[in-house]
Amino acid sequence: MAVKLFEMKRLSSGMAAALAGTDRVSFLLQLHRYGVPTIDLTEEELLSDLENA
Repeated sequence: MAVKLFEMKRLSSGMAAALAGTDRVSFLLQLHRYGVPTIDLTEEELLSDLENA
């Protein structure tokens, strides 16, 4: 449930990790097991980040 809520952007990674009963880093490192990307940016968000870097 925590992974799905994180994927849907309803919970932050820290909140999802707490719900799953683990630490944030471990939670993020295990997302690939569920086919969920750790970072999921739209093209616009990525371009904005690059412009502001």
